[in-house]
Amino acid sequence: MQVLGKLMGDPNKKELKLIQPTIDKINALEPSMKKLSDEELAAKTVEFRAQLAFYLKGGLVLEDELFKLFREALVGVEQLAEKCSEAQLREAISEYRQKLERRSDREAYLSDHLQDTLSECFETGYERLNPRLNELRVMAAMDLGEKRQEWPEEAKDPQQATIALLRQVEPALKEVDDDQLAEAFQEAWPRFEEARRNAGDAEEGADERLEQMLGAVLKHVQAEIVALKAEGMDTLTAEMAKRYKGGKTLDDLLPEAFAVVREAGWRTIKMRHYDVQLIGGVVLHRGKIAEMKTGEGKTLVATLPVYLNALTGRGVHLVTVNDYLARRDSEWMGNIYRFLGLSVDVVVNTVEPQTAARRAAYAADITYGTNNEFGFDYLRDNMVGSMTQMVQRDMHFAIVDEVDNILIDEARTPLIISGQGQESTDLYAKFARWVPRLKAETDYTIDEKLRTAMLTEDGVEKLEHLAGVKNIYDEENLDLTRYMENALKAQVIFKLDKDYIVKDGEVIIVDEFTGRQMPGRRYSEGLHQAIEAKEGVKVQRENHTLATITFQNYFRLYEKLAGMTGTALTEAEELNKIYKLDVVVIPPNKPMVRQDLSDLIYRTMEAKFKAVVEEIKESYERGQPVLVGTTAVETSEYLAELLDRQGIPHHVLNAKHHEREAQIVAQAGRSGAITIATNMAGRGTDILLGGNPENYFDTILRQHAERVSYIRDMPAESEEERLEKEEAIQEHLANMTEEEKDDLFQKKIKECEEDRQRVLELGGLHIIGTERHESRRIDNQLRGRAGRQGDPGSSRFYLSLEDELMRRFAAERVSKVMQMVGMEEDMPLESGLVSRFIEQAQTRVEGSNFDIRKNVVEYDDVIAEQREVIYGDRRAVLEHADMHERILTMIRAEVGGIVDKCIPGQVVSEEEQLETLFTFMERWVHVPEEILPENIHAVRRDELKKRLIELVLDHYQERGNELDELVEQNPDQGVMTIRDIERTLTLQVLDRLWMDHIDAVDVMRSGIQFRSIGQRDPLVEFKNEAYRMFDELKQAIQHYIVDELLKLLRNGVPFIAQQPKPQPRAPRNLRTNADDIARASGQVKADGSGERPKVAAGVRRQGGTRQNGHGRTAVAAAQSARTAGAHKIGRNDLCYCGSGKKYKKCHGLKKESHTMSK
Repeated sequence: MQVLGKLMGDPNKKELKLIQPTIDKINALEPSMKKLSDEELAAKTVEFRAQLAFYLKGGLVLEDELFKLFREALVGVEQLAEKCSEAQLREAISEYRQKLERRSDREAYLSDHLQDTLSECFETGYERLNPRLNELRVMAAMDLGEKRQEWPEEAKDPQQATIALLRQVEPALKEVDDDQLAEAFQEAWPRFEEARRNAGDAEEGADERLEQMLGAVLKHVQAEIVALKAEGMDTLTAEMAKRYKGGKTLDDLLPEAFAVVREAGWRTIKMRHYDVQLIGGVVLHRGKIAEMKTGEGKTLVATLPVYLNALTGRGVHLVTVNDYLARRDSEWMGNIYRFLGLSVDVVVNTVEPQTAARRAAYAADITYGTNNEFGFDYLRDNMVGSMTQMVQRDMHFAIVDEVDNILIDEARTPLIISGQGQESTDLYAKFARWVPRLKAETDYTIDEKLRTAMLTEDGVEKLEHLAGVKNIYDEENLDLTRYMENALKAQVIFKLDKDYIVKDGEVIIVDEFTGRQMPGRRYSEGLHQAIEAKEGVKVQRENHTLATITFQNYFRLYEKLAGMTGTALTEAEELNKIYKLDVVVIPPNKPMVRQDLSDLIYRTMEAKFKAVVEEIKESYERGQPVLVGTTAVETSEYLAELLDRQGIPHHVLNAKHHEREAQIVAQAGRSGAITIATNMAGRGTDILLGGNPENYFDTILRQHAERVSYIRDMPAESEEERLEKEEAIQEHLANMTEEEKDDLFQKKIKECEEDRQRVLELGGLHIIGTERHESRRIDNQLRGRAGRQGDPGSSRFYLSLEDELMRRFAAERVSKVMQMVGMEEDMPLESGLVSRFIEQAQTRVEGSNFDIRKNVVEYDDVIAEQREVIYGDRRAVLEHADMHERILTMIRAEVGGIVDKCIPGQVVSEEEQLETLFTFMERWVHVPEEILPENIHAVRRDELKKRLIELVLDHYQERGNELDELVEQNPDQGVMTIRDIERTLTLQVLDRLWMDHIDAVDVMRSGIQFRSIGQRDPLVEFKNEAYRMFDELKQAIQHYIVDELLKLLRNGVPFIAQQPKPQPRAPRNLRTNADDIARASGQVKADGSGERPKVAAGVRRQGGTRQNGHGRTAVAAAQSARTAGAHKIGRNDLCYCGSGKKYKKCHGLKKESHTMSK
């Protein structure tokens, strides 16, 4: 690999070399920018937008203009095109626009390929129209079949008859002349005639052959229409090329735009972008990840690509890890954007969802916010009842701060919109009392390497005895296994003050990567309830999922995605394979001089902490600041206790003491400061040697720097204390003159600078790590807190053989080395060989976690594709308020499908077939006597189908008109029109069945890994099952929409008028730690599914929803739920409805036919 690297060269250096000419252009423009007045500099934004080929007056972009032109081109086939999905057309246009932006030969590419894109858009539209064409094909075949019988042989002219009928049923053919239709017919007719001759002249099958022939004609006609429209696109192509030639792309504007932002930064917040920051900005604009060391100014770097991409008017999202950073950066960097005439807003959890304020935040040119808020708003937007309730715009460009934390550490964290489920049972509390009676090794075993706990046979027998059951794995007891497994995990795997804390009577999860509290996030699958029962706090209700998405899938929805962090190179392979994001390491502005000392390994944890305390004591006595990193809350508090015994003052920053986080971290660089903190990822505050006067003296800062007005939003110990502090500050400031404020502020700055010099002489900030994390990246983040901007610093990790990582992977090998050299317990081992052992262990864990996440993505991609289809359909319903034509099409298809199921042959052969059919139809519409079974003899299926379709459609139209008249006469009674009912009911059915489908897929996925026993690839099996279930879902959606609409109208207009309008749901936001549960209990497999030993076939669905052990679809599960627990009635018994008929001839028949229809 080294030889190959020498031959190929360093790709990172090549990337930086390619960027350098752009940086030179930016620097060359700097003198001219300095000459501009503030007004002239701000006016550059208007100038840039005028030059952009993709930006038109009024905030429109080329994509919108293309869409308009495509719509105009489709006018000729409006009857077909009006139902095209706008989202699908826009997707095709957007893809073309992105290709165009990436081309160097843009003008030629535009001329050569725009017409191809137009054709692709037509094809996309026609894909949506296939159901309509199929319906026309069937109708035409039925009509031709009837007329064919009436034509005398000598007068029969199939060509003219077919063309006349096509024109009758398809108005879109008005632009196609008779010659073209004749040509299409003559091409298709010989195949039809050949098929007819081969089959003889039998009537059976004639209609099928007619359908095939008409299908061929319509297909040819489609091509003719597209060709006609494509000819007219030449003019449009020329117009677009002409307009584009006079404009510029974002890449063309980049040097000047970056120069403008650099100058604006200096004029507004007195910060000038260094060259390396310009490089970072170019990398972000190109949709890559910029790795920049701590203190290199990532916040300022983001202003460059954010401004440039916001010029398009399509919105830019800057994603941070918490509300504090979102507020701070939007205010601080917002000064630059507002100076240049761009609007800036922020989305945080204090802004109510689905409000005008939140909608305005997304309408701004630049929107700051957290990953949680962006994700939840996306889900909520796909649950609304009208377009006006949506808050987000298209997902154009996002820059993710701390990108490794969000896209890797939290990649599989599901965002969940949930509703309340059933009350939690007392079984959680019972198992929480029973499990502690079990003994380790005899009743259960723990595998620390896999972090799993498994019951032995003795343990299972003990729990069975306590629960009073003979076999806990019997089908009727399967639900108990969930409580048993969760109680065991909660007791022996999940630890207080490490995985979670208890605060104010609540169990709050602690982020293993950052050490932060995560209020509002709960473990799923009943584990959180088990932990609550273990800790003796109130057991909360379980939740029912309404909508969910992982960060992995959410951020891949953006057209362009970029990110920045201090540590991404170790995860470059994963970021590239999953997100298609390349990592570019940006060189520091000043050379790194930090000393990373070798690890010291001790035999015991006691000896290790004794050495750590001694190291801290020595540093404190000489005045060198120390930052100690721990991996758990309990470790930080144990070390704090040891320091208290030594009389060493210190600050503790962990999940229990996080309120003053920014202030503590900001002052960790003062001489003599000792700071103990859990993992440092995402802290967002620089550690300045000598202390940070701005954070330390916020009273002065508030009056002297408008850019940090966010300070009043910073966390306080309590609300009461914050208000008291605010009053005291204002009172004090009221008595100070401006000169006094300036003097005091300058005095504090001078004190910090003097302290900085002392710290520099002592070697800078010293980092001590008390344990290695399983990810090298987290260790690097801790080390990266020292040595910022060329400052001196040092770091060292203290380890013991009792540390978790060492126990799991390297303890035996290192112990042998220590025994070989005869080392005492309190003597450390410092060896490059041992350091390599540890690094190999970390690499193995990282590789294993990557494989899991990569395979999980392949599973998630299946449901993600289905989600996009359902959400696209849902949005199409919202965009087109009139669903009437679509509903009529569904009714035709449903009625036709039921007839086909009840009558498999071409002619009705048995009276029972008609009885089944008409019993079912009576649920929807009153069937007149003339077409009842006893009045029909040897009727053809297609004729009966046509009659029933007309009957149902006439009934539907009649009731709809009655309802509309009632609304018109009584406009103030709140009665919904038929169009409102159609749209509302369609959305309700989509939402309900989609949620059930998600549940069913989860159930199927949980046991799919067992297919590997039969030498089958679980992923392939999962895809096949999921696609089959999705096909059934689409059929079920159509069925339930038609079924519920017709049953509602069957009850009559007075009944409908009394129905209350549907009330919106009251969902809540949740985040679950799906990965944490699976990883901590050893459940994660290559397919990402959870293993449930011995009970894979009996998986439960919690939260009061359906239980389903066979991966059935939502429809099948719903059907079984209706009949579960019902009294078993015999087929020959009298029906319970009182009709006097036998059950098999009454509701039993309806039940069978209803099942058949699905």
